Amino acid sequence: MKNKKIVIFAIVIIVVIAIIVGALYIVNRNTPKPEEALGTYISLLNEQKYEEMYNMISEYSKTQISQEDFIKRNKNIYEGIDAYDIKVTPSETTKDGKTYSIKYNESMSTSAGTISFENIAKLVRENKEYKISWTSNMIFPELRNTDKVRVSTLSAKRGEILDRNGAKLAQNGSISSVGIVPGKLGENKTENISKISELTGVSTDYINTQISASYVKDDTFVPIKKVSADNTELKSKLLEIPGIKITSVDARVYPLGEEAAHLIGYVQAISAEELKQKEGKGYNSSSIIGKAGLEQAYEDTLRGIDGTEIYIADENGNKLKTLATQDKKDGTDVKLTIDSGIQKNLYNQMKNDKGFFVVMNPTTGELLATVSTPSYNSNDFVLGMTSSKWEELNNDESKPLYNRFLQSYCPGSTFKPITAAIGLTSGKLTTDTTFNYSGLKWQKNSSWGDVYITTLTAYNGPKNVANALIHSDNIFFGQAAMQIGKDTFCSGLDKLGFNEDVDKTIGFPLTFKKSQYSNSEKADMNEKQLADSGYGQGNILVNPIHMASIYSAFANNGNMVKPYIEYKTGNTEYLKENAFTSEAANTVKDDLIQVVENPEGTATDMKVPGVTIAGKTGTAELKNSSTDTESGTLGWFDCFTVNNNDNDMLIIGMVENTQNNSSGGSHYVIKKIKSLFIK
Repeated sequence: MKNKKIVIFAIVIIVVIAIIVGALYIVNRNTPKPEEALGTYISLLNEQKYEEMYNMISEYSKTQISQEDFIKRNKNIYEGIDAYDIKVTPSETTKDGKTYSIKYNESMSTSAGTISFENIAKLVRENKEYKISWTSNMIFPELRNTDKVRVSTLSAKRGEILDRNGAKLAQNGSISSVGIVPGKLGENKTENISKISELTGVSTDYINTQISASYVKDDTFVPIKKVSADNTELKSKLLEIPGIKITSVDARVYPLGEEAAHLIGYVQAISAEELKQKEGKGYNSSSIIGKAGLEQAYEDTLRGIDGTEIYIADENGNKLKTLATQDKKDGTDVKLTIDSGIQKNLYNQMKNDKGFFVVMNPTTGELLATVSTPSYNSNDFVLGMTSSKWEELNNDESKPLYNRFLQSYCPGSTFKPITAAIGLTSGKLTTDTTFNYSGLKWQKNSSWGDVYITTLTAYNGPKNVANALIHSDNIFFGQAAMQIGKDTFCSGLDKLGFNEDVDKTIGFPLTFKKSQYSNSEKADMNEKQLADSGYGQGNILVNPIHMASIYSAFANNGNMVKPYIEYKTGNTEYLKENAFTSEAANTVKDDLIQVVENPEGTATDMKVPGVTIAGKTGTAELKNSSTDTESGTLGWFDCFTVNNNDNDMLIIGMVENTQNNSSGGSHYVIKKIKSLFIK
């Protein structure tokens, strides 16, 4: 009996011990470990929950820093360096009395790359919870409470745009910043502000708002207007006014200004929408970005990527330790095939007209000039355009912002060589093909009603390809297109790149419009439209860069060179090989030489001593009907030099509304092109 009691007692003791041990196990299991508390703190940091982080620090720590200051310090530092993906890996935990010390490795991604370091967190047990003994070295081991974390930008240079000879078309230069020092405006403050407004075009309301800002003191420099560095006359007048100060600031500068604006484009501050689109690509709210032209097209090449340095500084701003550095990466220069001399010459010839010029080397495909007029000044966008100036540009009926060399236009008679070459290549025409008609108008039969094809000049001799080109005979080319036939005519144009995204085919940096022979995807032209298409009317539209490539086939045995604008060396590339047979191309070339050389040719005024030029005049009528007398005309002249001592040029030129020019359509353009050859 006694033994039985002993056994029962022993069992009870064992059960009690088991219960106690189990309870202790459960309590310990449910009590967070110090490492877990540290992990929770870092999770809150990644979520930027600074208020909850403050709740996890010790009572003593709270006596050393207020919640407001804690939140401000952590937020400013972590968000200031763009910290994210913060990770800690504990390696060792030790206990000294009530204090736990956790040695850990920490890493974080920042605007200057990854920062990694070893640190020690100290935790204490308060009310059955582990609390962090916080000081600033919890952020970085070397950071004292009085220190600051600074971010310094290492500014990268944007690549420059150069012409073929190294002349700068877009460069990193300087402009002048005009500002006011309010305390020096003097007794006649109102009068002086009015004078500044009158000279700068900046409203007095804007000036008064700027100099009244809360940060402004009497000796503060308040910028109000940017002006060109070489605008010495304006700057001299401004400096006569008390309170004016002018400083030099770095900026993008466009030496050719209006002369190459549509090609080069401009840069400006990045917009909020663009910043969102470029997220993750290194842009920030103060970035400059290409907005138009090649500045925009080559943005990824030209842009520099700023470097960043993150460092600890003492309360006086002295650098104590660099935490991370990301080197800057300067942008890459872009060298173009453009010749600034040709570009400037043709712009100044055309600047008062609406039109374009495209100049290309017919052998290599190098674009030597692309001119669109009227124009705007790229520098105006960098300097800051007033709302009145912007409205003036936008509302200008001559459309100075419109890039004409990227559009497509009715080519008129400059299309006739193409019809001839298609006919000769297909065998539907020969050099001996003639048509019988007389007079200056013709129709196939009475089914055309009162619609006729008309031409301007009667001439003696056979109605063949050569004479029809020399005299620009609409009737011949209308009949020629009909003889070629719609299917052969359209397939011949398809072979040249009509209805094709030629800009994408050649990898051109700017988007230009397709050339077309029909307003719909199907070649739905009737017989009269086919005839009109033969001499460049109907629904024919051609882009000038594409036209330059087509005309190059006449200089290259039927092969169309590939136009390009980024300078390179190497062999000539073709957009279309065997676009025409070599026989057809050379026949047309010889005939185009006679357009200039023959006394009866329509372009005899293009003759230049010592230079052989093949060319074709063209006047495109923009009539909506046969009775339309209101619509204007386009004056064209397309030409290329032949065997001109490795200095050959192919020029496509057009001026709108040539019906208003006393010198007549194409001849108005010829005068301008001829300036390239007459020194």
